[in-house]
Amino acid sequence: MILEMTTQFRVSDMKEGQEWYETLLNKKPDFIPHEGFAEWELIPGCWLQVAEGTLTEGNGPLRLGVTDIESERDRLVEHLHIDRFDIHSRSEVPVKWGTFSDPWGNQLGFFEYLDKSEEKERAHSILGK
Repeated sequence: MILEMTTQFRVSDMKEGQEWYETLLNKKPDFIPHEGFAEWELIPGCWLQVAEGTLTEGNGPLRLGVTDIESERDRLVEHLHIDRFDIHSRSEVPVKWGTFSDPWGNQLGFFEYLDKSEEKERAHSILGK
């Protein structure tokens, strides 16, 4: 039985990397066990680790569910100066999505449920909200 999960991205400069991910996630790390390493609990039991070290080409994408993909994209373009990424959809897929990179080449993205009642049900089942 799987209880939790983590994924890890590497950055070449931990101070810059931590600041970048704090802006992306709108919060400080939940856990910093030692220098060169920080962790954020994205949802209960789901952790993103950022570690200083040798960059790993081709990581990701790690896509994060959001309630308004366009406003999140605009926020990142303004505050993190990422390139404006395209938002995609297909009739057989229940979400729209987009992908972007952090400054170290790690692939990230957002997705948004098209059916807001499904989004609300998912949030309730995961977060109890």
